[in-house]
Amino acid sequence: MIKYETNSKLVKKGQIFVAIKGFTVDGHDYIDDAIKNGAIKVVGEKDLKLEVPYEKVENSEEYLKEALVKEYSQEFKNLKLIGVTGTTGKTTNCYLIYQMLKEIGKNSAYLGTIGYYHSDKHEKLANTTPDILSLYKILIDSVHEGIEYVVMEVSSHSLSYERVAGLHFIAGAFTNLTEDHLDYHKTMEAYLKEKVKLTKYINKDGIMLLNSDDEASESFKVFPNYKTYGLKGDYKIIKYDYAPDHTDLTFSYENKTYNVTTNLTSIFNVYNYLTCISILNSIGFSLEDLIKVTKNVYAPKGRCETYKVGKAFAVIDYAHTPDAFEKVIAAYREFSQNRIITIFGCGGDRDPYKRPIMGDIATSLSDYVILTTDNPRTENVNDIMNDIIKNNNRKNYEIIYDRTEAINKGLNMLKENDILLVLGKGHEDYQIIGHEKLYFSDAEIIKNFTKK
Repeated sequence: MIKYETNSKLVKKGQIFVAIKGFTVDGHDYIDDAIKNGAIKVVGEKDLKLEVPYEKVENSEEYLKEALVKEYSQEFKNLKLIGVTGTTGKTTNCYLIYQMLKEIGKNSAYLGTIGYYHSDKHEKLANTTPDILSLYKILIDSVHEGIEYVVMEVSSHSLSYERVAGLHFIAGAFTNLTEDHLDYHKTMEAYLKEKVKLTKYINKDGIMLLNSDDEASESFKVFPNYKTYGLKGDYKIIKYDYAPDHTDLTFSYENKTYNVTTNLTSIFNVYNYLTCISILNSIGFSLEDLIKVTKNVYAPKGRCETYKVGKAFAVIDYAHTPDAFEKVIAAYREFSQNRIITIFGCGGDRDPYKRPIMGDIATSLSDYVILTTDNPRTENVNDIMNDIIKNNNRKNYEIIYDRTEAINKGLNMLKENDILLVLGKGHEDYQIIGHEKLYFSDAEIIKNFTKK
């Protein structure tokens, strides 16, 4: 057990409670609770007199990070960590790598947006990359579970806040850079700079895999040992042909050509698949073995999750950035035999700059669009909608604030060979309205409709 804790409810007898002042909660307000639960020492930033030893520090978050790295990072030094960063594709890439490692007989774990998967167990996580204390607990747990490989998403926020301090990766990958999180990073240059920090955590004898078709990859070449994948990469896309439920791909590596059929669809999943096998091949697994198990590997929940609705299709996808929107809608546009109907919203209290861009992409690439809610949080839903349709003169959309009603309306509109895209929430099974997290599932609504 790690001797430090930041959540007063989780404190056990003999632990040290570190009071951290967060964005919405101040740990100093819960010191009494921590002591009642057995904390034998408290660390914080305020002048306090307590019944247990108290240490005042300038920055309690920094104190915790340094203490964890110094006292616990050696406990998981033998774990083989693989980290993926980029705006889109992190979840699919990591989940594919995790599945492939399992298929070739390696004890592995996945850690990211859709949770922590290990030893046939699944736990939900609060963030794409957890806070450093939660992360250290997970990695130490992985060691105790006998796990050899941990594949994890590494977000720009986690790199900015040094949540991965003390970690050493045997391999890393960069997928792409497109507009997202500018409410936090302010500029694309600052956003990229944070992502490049992943190279600081790669072992000297490790390797970076880079998307050759994204110019931001150049910035990652500060790490000297790298390979590329893409239309002009070391792992080179030759041709591909996809349908709603699979893709036939031909690629080459070191003057040899390979053919494979994946259970994934669209060009962006061609890149995701290549990221996956290029990483695994670069750390010692043969392409032949990887191709052999590809038939058993699937996209994660909420990523191009497809349902047959009569003679039409409904697709759930987590796409929530302009780039992801364009790729998903354009991909389904290519093999659509009839209409594309798109349902989406934008999160409240988050990057407002991307909203009109996403509205423009959706209405220009879709035959019809239904705008609805997607975690409005504390922001006024009318303001969110006004941002989405700002300067949009098209007439092929309507607004239905109730997401259940919006999805049912889209399903009822489906005719033969239509495709309904329900975008934004993907695997999420909740809506955040105000400060409340309410149960909500896009998939459940679609399944209930098909049963009727």
